[in-house]
Amino acid sequence: MYLIYNILAIILLILALPVFVVRVVREKGFTERLRQNFGALPTETLIKVAGKQAIWVHAASVGEIVAASPIVKEIRRELPGIPIVVSVVTASGYDMAKRIIAEADGIIFFPLDLPYLSYAVAAKIRPQAFLMVETELWPNFLKAARELDIPVMMVNGRISDKSVNRYAYFRGVLGDMLKTVMKFCMQSNIDAEYIIRLGADPARVVVTGNTKFDQSYTELSPEEKKHMVDLLRLQETSQIIVAGSTHRGEESLLFPAFAKVRIEFPDTRFIVAPRDTLRADELVELADKHGFTAVRRTSLPGCYSGRYDMIIIDTIGELGKIYGLGDIVYVGGSLIPHGGHNILEPAAHGKPILVGRHMFNFKDTYALFSECGVCLTVADSKDLANTMITLLKNPQKREEIGREALRIIAENRGASYKSALYLKEILQQRQAFAISKQ
Repeated sequence: MYLIYNILAIILLILALPVFVVRVVREKGFTERLRQNFGALPTETLIKVAGKQAIWVHAASVGEIVAASPIVKEIRRELPGIPIVVSVVTASGYDMAKRIIAEADGIIFFPLDLPYLSYAVAAKIRPQAFLMVETELWPNFLKAARELDIPVMMVNGRISDKSVNRYAYFRGVLGDMLKTVMKFCMQSNIDAEYIIRLGADPARVVVTGNTKFDQSYTELSPEEKKHMVDLLRLQETSQIIVAGSTHRGEESLLFPAFAKVRIEFPDTRFIVAPRDTLRADELVELADKHGFTAVRRTSLPGCYSGRYDMIIIDTIGELGKIYGLGDIVYVGGSLIPHGGHNILEPAAHGKPILVGRHMFNFKDTYALFSECGVCLTVADSKDLANTMITLLKNPQKREEIGREALRIIAENRGASYKSALYLKEILQQRQAFAISKQ
């Protein structure tokens, strides 16, 4: 099975070479990213972490970095003085890590999962533990970890319905990978059940909760909020609606609903953050077709002096704080069958949250907040408009929902601390074993 996997990986790499060439020419920073993907890590990072008994935390993209951030903070608190290196797969994940994980001694791009390359990079850093956030199972890298005797943990583990079915096709490789993991810290009982069904040793599986409840990078002080309001020139409005992580096809349902809200509340401002920031110009044009004057976030405050009623967010890492400006928040990927996105960030600001029916990628948090009336499900564009109007007419209801959201967040914190304690336990056990062999 490893042979088949590696043949497919090499074929995909060959097919991707023309794309790499184009991106090297067109995309700033891609050459450095590619160098790191092939194992040429920055010297300044290697000096800090290579051979220094570092903790290596791997998080693929933005969502996983959000989950990793509080874990890194707890590791730093529980294991002071130990270097921490964070690796990512995507450029947006790299930018987010630079923004919110100041505790890391190095942030790198993860090596391509190719034979020999994975081993070479793992051997170069030689961490005392490797933590993969959510479900970052890479066959060659985990094989290298086994050969180098590097203990592996899964933190904030999450297995979707699709993943369960997909991994079933790779039982041979999957079995080896799961045996490599010493502790599976899963988000929920369902995730724990799924990972055991795939072959994990039940004795190694624990439910620690979702570390995203612990995130603090989105916290917004009164001073920061005033600065952001001034920056986005939102002083003249009394209602703000934020739509985060929207997808193509979804804005065509959102914008008509926003238009109905504007009839009832003419001075409402709308902030839309597409999941793909490269779609910003597309959304500015779409907004115009629906009667809105939209402006890109990067055009503010100095480059645009006209009147606008919609801001399109074309930056990475700001949405978590921008949720704090809204009176109501819609979380995207849910009016279309994408599976939804993280609702914890707006909940941490105490905001009423609206979503569509397609939240299958976030079943547990969706169920938790829905049952308590914090997350409201809308059927379509018309239902969305009516629900937003009802909430805007009832400030007291919004305040009640906000208090309930903050209560749920407070009650569910602690997953990051538990994960750090399990890491300490593994390291202490290995240290005791090493001493007993002497």
